Amino acid sequence: MMTDSRFFRRENGTYDTVCLQIDGVQTHARATDTVAAALLAFGPAPTRTTGISQSPRTPFCMMGVCFDCLVTIDGRPNQ
Repeated sequence: MMTDSRFFRRENGTYDTVCLQIDGVQTHARATDTVAAALLAFGPAPTRTTGISQSPRTPFCMMGVCFDCLVTIDGRPNQ
């Protein structure tokens, strides 16, 4: 059985939002979102590629320990 691995938000309640820019595109996220959650809500695009094979990667563990969600924030790499 194949499972659906897309990211879905639970729409329950009202949330404050913040404005941010992802790859030059203005968007909004919940004020309580982690960076990884905001990126996944924005779209399924990879956030980085691996150094050797250039395989695409996107947030996986959502705990900040697997290195697949490293991004550049305000010009600072590996955040």
